[in-house]
Amino acid sequence: MPALTVTVDGIPVELRQGDTVATAVLMAGHAVYRRTLLDDAPRAPFCMMGVCFDCLVEVDGVANCQGCLMPAREGMRICRQIGLATGQPGGEGPQR
Repeated sequence: MPALTVTVDGIPVELRQGDTVATAVLMAGHAVYRRTLLDDAPRAPFCMMGVCFDCLVEVDGVANCQGCLMPAREGMRICRQIGLATGQPGGEGPQR
């Protein structure tokens, strides 16, 4: 399968065609995928089928994307987010 490259928090990650955004974040080696808004609890993808919403990330400036449902595309810019983002590009707050 042809390879593609995305960035996760500025780190280049090589994926296979058909891999998801959630896979990219996990492949980047982040133990904490995101943190909850209320108690700052660390979260990571759980169901990988769009039910739990623990895979929310910002993709190309769009916040609150479900990474497990989104196929990765060449050149995507993926950023982990803390809690529920504002929906504005870059409005997710500091990364951890």
